[in-house]
Amino acid sequence: MLIIEFLKNLWRFTENIVKVLICFTVRLWRALPFPPSCRFYPSCSEYALTCIEKYPLPKAILKTIWRILRCNPISKGGVDMP
Repeated sequence: MLIIEFLKNLWRFTENIVKVLICFTVRLWRALPFPPSCRFYPSCSEYALTCIEKYPLPKAILKTIWRILRCNPISKGGVDMP
């Protein structure tokens, strides 16, 4: 029982650290002087930050990757809330 609790706490700790690192990276990317080019609302970076806050880490990463794959010149874009 003690080992299971330890592993759960270790997972939560690791997940929180990874979330902080991903959020930092996305915010750093947004601070760079690139023109806005996302076809969706909210932008892909804002979508990623919202997913990380709202969902468990594996689901947030998968949803963000799927969104980035759909953000291309042949996509119509539009409103896509997480």
